[in-house]
Amino acid sequence: MSDNTFLQGNFWHGALFTGRWTPADRTADVIEPATGQTLGCVGMASPEQIGAAAAAAAQSQREWAAAPYGQRAQVLREAARLAEQYADEIIYWLIRESGSTRLKAGFEASVNTKALHEAATLPSRSQGEVLPSSPGRLSLARRRPLGVVGVISPFNFPLYLAMRAVAPALALGNAVILKPDPRTAVCGGFVIARLFELAGLPAGVLQVLPGDGAAGAALTTDPNVAMIQFTGSTGAGRKVGEAASRHLKKVSLELGGKNSLIVLDDADLDLAIANTAWGVYLHQGQICMSSGRVLVQRGIYEQFLAKLTAKARSLEVGNPANENVAIGPLINAAQRDHAARVVDQARAAGATVETGGGYRDLFFEPTVLSHVGPDNPAFHEEIFGPVAVVVPFDTDEDAIRLANDTEYGLSMAIISSNVGRALRLGERLRTGLLHINDQTVNDEVINPFGGVGASGNGSSIGGPANWEEFTQWQWLTVKGEAPAYPI
Repeated sequence: MSDNTFLQGNFWHGALFTGRWTPADRTADVIEPATGQTLGCVGMASPEQIGAAAAAAAQSQREWAAAPYGQRAQVLREAARLAEQYADEIIYWLIRESGSTRLKAGFEASVNTKALHEAATLPSRSQGEVLPSSPGRLSLARRRPLGVVGVISPFNFPLYLAMRAVAPALALGNAVILKPDPRTAVCGGFVIARLFELAGLPAGVLQVLPGDGAAGAALTTDPNVAMIQFTGSTGAGRKVGEAASRHLKKVSLELGGKNSLIVLDDADLDLAIANTAWGVYLHQGQICMSSGRVLVQRGIYEQFLAKLTAKARSLEVGNPANENVAIGPLINAAQRDHAARVVDQARAAGATVETGGGYRDLFFEPTVLSHVGPDNPAFHEEIFGPVAVVVPFDTDEDAIRLANDTEYGLSMAIISSNVGRALRLGERLRTGLLHINDQTVNDEVINPFGGVGASGNGSSIGGPANWEEFTQWQWLTVKGEAPAYPI
């Protein structure tokens, strides 16, 4: 184990975490998106190193799964305590490496700790049930760990979206290989490695290996990896799912979204604006649950548009490491250029840019698009930037039709003073998550989280879904003696 600091010092620079900090042959710089400054470097795993890690993890997993449940729970509790102890340093890395505002980074650090506390309760829960059987025979259905779980995590909520898989998978007796996005490999990978290293997790049970697409491909095909949990874009998820399924691995895909926030004409306008601003602009819109379309009933549309435009213009943009700002940088130039391209295409197709639409370096202006219809690219494409796409509708039936006009099905929300009306409308929406009188960006550690359509493969992660996700059923029968069969 390294010394008793957290990530201070250079022990992790140019390294991979294989249960110990191992120098890598290939490295990648850690770049601060707000400034372009180099914050350090991380090791980059090769496909061969992924294979070696998976073999080692398979060996370590057997002893970890056999450990007393109290021992596994204690490691999770200690990791949670350390996450609280080092919260300021964790928040620092979320701000500097991922471009998170201080508000978002603080929230992510907090929910990360909650995920650890929740996972710590899993080892002591019932592992199955007793089934009806004939006299003299005991019949059990019990949950068993899968073995080695591969976790491929994204850049946008890098810490929590990795930990929500890593923590329950470990708690239930699996080993884990985490491949964080190289753009956020410290706050989304090495923070987790360090928490579990200091918490006393046996070496080899968790390995954190940043890498490129070739490393991810190796993880999805390795025979020692039983499951892949992937969070990221729909395009990448299709490739991961296809490759893993060819090798008969269990696959959990949490993918993109084009989520509708529906504002009915009986809504409190100021509350609707507050919800919309949060749902659209939190973390610069780089969230799979972001309110990608704001559907507003025509009777309040113009008033809503004016208020949202004013709100967008009031949001401060800047370096979140130095200022208390609402909008930080996008993760890189590719993401910025994608957002700019969609805005330009929307304008060319007839949309009005009420405010914003420009950028400086990686700082994209809070943007409001109006006069967007179903034939506009901004209506269908996931932007992953701070862009509000405001669409009018006339009747509740129109709102249902517009909201369901997408291949995605992750999160939707309805704001109305009439809960019954909102519920009736919501029953007809094709979505994995539905919120009445709230916005679309919602997640807690105790809820099953998953989308339908192009937003996922119907699996869920979190809360009661974790037992189903990270274990498999085994049927076990016991008799006092073997029967004498008649053949």
